[in-house]
Amino acid sequence: AGMAVQVAVLPSPRCLFDDPVQIRVAGTPLLPQQAVTLRASLVDESGELFQAHAHYRAGSSGELDLSCSPALGGSYSGVEPMGLLWSLKSEAPYKRLAKRNVLTPFCVDLEVYEGHGDMNRLLGKCTNERWFLGEGVKRISVREGRLKATLFLPPGPGPFPGLIDLYGSGGGLVEYRASLLASRGFVTLALAYMAFEDLPAMPQVLELDYFEEAVNFLRKQQQVKDTGIGVLGLSKGADLALSVATFLPGIKAAVSISGSGFNSFIPLRGNGFTIPAHPYDLGRMKTNAESGLVDFSDVLDDHRDPATWECRIPMERSLAKFLFLSGLDDTNWKSDLYCQDAVQRLQQYGREVEFFSYSGAGHLLEPPYLPLCQASIHRVLGEFVSWGGQWREHAKAQEDAWHRIQAFFWQHL
Repeated sequence: AGMAVQVAVLPSPRCLFDDPVQIRVAGTPLLPQQAVTLRASLVDESGELFQAHAHYRAGSSGELDLSCSPALGGSYSGVEPMGLLWSLKSEAPYKRLAKRNVLTPFCVDLEVYEGHGDMNRLLGKCTNERWFLGEGVKRISVREGRLKATLFLPPGPGPFPGLIDLYGSGGGLVEYRASLLASRGFVTLALAYMAFEDLPAMPQVLELDYFEEAVNFLRKQQQVKDTGIGVLGLSKGADLALSVATFLPGIKAAVSISGSGFNSFIPLRGNGFTIPAHPYDLGRMKTNAESGLVDFSDVLDDHRDPATWECRIPMERSLAKFLFLSGLDDTNWKSDLYCQDAVQRLQQYGREVEFFSYSGAGHLLEPPYLPLCQASIHRVLGEFVSWGGQWREHAKAQEDAWHRIQAFFWQHL
């Protein structure tokens, strides 16, 4: 009879990556209380397979809907409408799911199998196409002056709020967060600043005027609102976002994700001044004998020691609004402590600042439904680094943070 059971992804099997969907087993109903296993599979661009599975029981009339039916075990348990996505895990350890080419989707195969044991009887399947580029969003490669960036333009004349998007010290040109933000109505410039093309892996110094070039480039785009722009950054990109908002005119809003209120690792040279890197000692890295993972969190000198204060970013001078986000289970960086320090400094000067910390969330707070990466290779250090996080809590934090980031930029831009 073939596969009479259908897996439905609603409202459509084709969506943006940050869209929640409703997964239902439809078509010919299952038997009342029938035991089934649902499995999600995704192959990333390097050929790495990520999978998740969960055991379910159909309802009294044979229906199964992940938005109200609880998982009884597997990769997660309880009612988790998007659990099959956020619990995706690779066979090989320490792999991070990230999108390199935003012009193609991630295809998630959803299969339903009979029983809770070995998955040898397939009952039905479908594919959920999850895109990083919304309908009509333009992707434009930018190599103008010194800039190495990608510009994403929402469809239509605008004007739209403009954003600069910065990733961390792993370097490269990371586009997937910027493309999703453009799909949500922001003109977004994803900006590389190290370890990309001819940009050095570990620059001796970062030049503030490189970031100024990016700000000026974005402000002159005709689709960008002329009321000021926003900047967001993760990790090293977060302290750069704060520096951009502090030293460059025209920045109205800045978001720091897992960052700090001081300049980390690389001196930042401005016009007639340099902010040194916060003192650190890589000799304080601890390597776990069993896992080989590097715990990086103690390499910095104490940020409360006045000897380190010349490395602080004087954010109180900025006219921007600030949003700080951190995970309490960040094992890479004491981001919660560093955020609290930055927030207190801003509040002492009567500045407006929002701060959210998430219990059980790790360092890599990404757009929603990207699964937790507890550890992966740091491209610049060449070591496997521990990032922290608990699966379910981290997934919830990413959803919440994503809504907060967008609401914050809409409010202030």
